[in-house]
Amino acid sequence: MKTTQAISSRLGWLPGIHRSVKLGAAALWLLGSAGSGWAEWPQWRGPERTGVVSGPAWPADFSKMELAWEVPLGPSYSGPIISKDLVFTTESVDKRLERVHAVDRATGKTVWTAEWEGHQGVPFFAARNGDWMRSTPAWDGKVLFVAGMRDVLVALDGATGKEKWRVDFVEQFKKPAPGFGFVCSPLLDGDFIYVQAGAALCKLEKASGKVVWRALEEKGAAMDSAFSSPMLTTVNGQRQLLVQTREKLCGVDPANGTVLWSQVIKAFRGMNIQTPVIEGNRLFTTAYQGVSQAWDLSTSAGSPGVALAWEEKAEGYMSTPVVVGGKVYLHLRNKKFTCLDLATGKAEWTTDRKFGEYWSLISQGKRLLTLDQNGSLYLIDADPAAFHMVAEKKVSESETWAHLAVDGDLVVIRALDKVLAFRWK
Repeated sequence: MKTTQAISSRLGWLPGIHRSVKLGAAALWLLGSAGSGWAEWPQWRGPERTGVVSGPAWPADFSKMELAWEVPLGPSYSGPIISKDLVFTTESVDKRLERVHAVDRATGKTVWTAEWEGHQGVPFFAARNGDWMRSTPAWDGKVLFVAGMRDVLVALDGATGKEKWRVDFVEQFKKPAPGFGFVCSPLLDGDFIYVQAGAALCKLEKASGKVVWRALEEKGAAMDSAFSSPMLTTVNGQRQLLVQTREKLCGVDPANGTVLWSQVIKAFRGMNIQTPVIEGNRLFTTAYQGVSQAWDLSTSAGSPGVALAWEEKAEGYMSTPVVVGGKVYLHLRNKKFTCLDLATGKAEWTTDRKFGEYWSLISQGKRLLTLDQNGSLYLIDADPAAFHMVAEKKVSESETWAHLAVDGDLVVIRALDKVLAFRWK
């Protein structure tokens, strides 16, 4: 206990940033071991940011899925992050604080917490869905990068929760705080991190938080937020960031921020919420009160660009789909679920059944694991011939808007009032 208190004392108070760190008993072990391993679910939508899961094959159903632990928390939309030893999650507290928790992945016991003042409300028409944290953190094995609602990005030491740096985009770039808060989930790539914040796409040094460049800069307005999250891909040997802004789909050179191509896409009031998915050089996207579209990225050397491959009336909303075997599995705004052929846009099937308002989806082989906003897990065959629900399980009485996370037999779910860990044996 004395050693723990000494560690806590050495961390101390960091002047001017309104934050605190609390260390649990497990911190002594963690300080010697955390950060040396590689992340198991390090970012939004998994290791490759594609929603595709490798590792041991999933069980055939949920009959042996058991609750391992749960931790009561305030609300958050942020998906959990799983490291070798920890689970990281966020919460908004009393319309005043934003808090990050690191808990032992085996027991759910708190290792550390970090917090800062950072609440922000959302527009009145979105108030029913809450004004709590939205962005899912990113983890590089040593540092956790967390986005706060008022357009701030904070880097926390994974072993202690101590703040390493923060960037306040509102203060630095004199832009208003986005109306829906910081929604984009950070993308890590080598020594750098990419976010849509400060009314632009920004590249930052991971070690210091220094902004390297800004691209796709907009005027910035109090009602604006960039909802989608950037992706990295390579076409004809050229790496590019795929970025969906409120009104455009763009390719950006990660080295220098040069906009390689830009395409206006259909959306209602800039509500481009889901993140595009790509297979080969074909990119799929869909927008609120828009349509589903497939775009082909140019494979001609020296001539980056996109061309429309097809357009169909299927309307997605907030849920980012997965692609399995050339088929797009997409949760629709009308709460139904559909399978679209990525090559042609043809709907292979659409369910009669309606589900919740939002799904987070991941895939392994020919199976889909989905978490419904209504607190249900579904195991579904990725079969273009017909919709087949293999199993379903109620895992939470409160809503589950955050993206689920999976590592081996561990399934972590962030409900609005708690984080739950299940063992799926």
